[in-house]
Amino acid sequence: MPYVPGATTVGVVCKDGVVLASERRFSYGYFVMSKTAKKVFKVTDRVGAACAGLVSDMQMVVRELGAYVTLYSFERDRPASVRTTAKVLGNLLFERRMFPLLTQTIVGGIDDEGPSLYVLDPIGSVIQDKYASVGTGAEIAMGLLESEYKEDMSIDEAKKLVIKAVKTAIARDIGSGEGLDLMTITKDGVKEDSVRLA
Repeated sequence: MPYVPGATTVGVVCKDGVVLASERRFSYGYFVMSKTAKKVFKVTDRVGAACAGLVSDMQMVVRELGAYVTLYSFERDRPASVRTTAKVLGNLLFERRMFPLLTQTIVGGIDDEGPSLYVLDPIGSVIQDKYASVGTGAEIAMGLLESEYKEDMSIDEAKKLVIKAVKTAIARDIGSGEGLDLMTITKDGVKEDSVRLA
């Protein structure tokens, strides 16, 4: 197995917001470096990001994204939309395309146009979708998302689907495990939870 950081990260758009989740294991090849790695981050009061890849690259790029989005909000006297936040992140990743940051990212949140979700690869491609999964367990999680996702899901239904998708990936992907971090983004703001998996 090549030395690729393992992870399973999932995002889902539902009727009232967005749910982002990632398991906590940070593995590098067959070595588990941490069982408590945080891969889901709050960017603003209405936008979050969930990542798969090198934790150091994730932490750095989310911190930089937060700074640029804050500057954008001050300059324009309004909060950045989810699309704008995703585009800014895409630009940050594209600037480093010759020596890319090893991170796949899902940006999700809610703004005046409603809830939305964007998927980004390490060189900055930005793709909008209703649900997404990245990381070494993505194929397994995506199979479940494709079969069970519905557009008019409630927040609670979306949470259950996301947890089920990550649990399914953990069962088959050696790079994923140790419980999961869950972020719910609605018009009321960001709520973070940790879920222990049996």
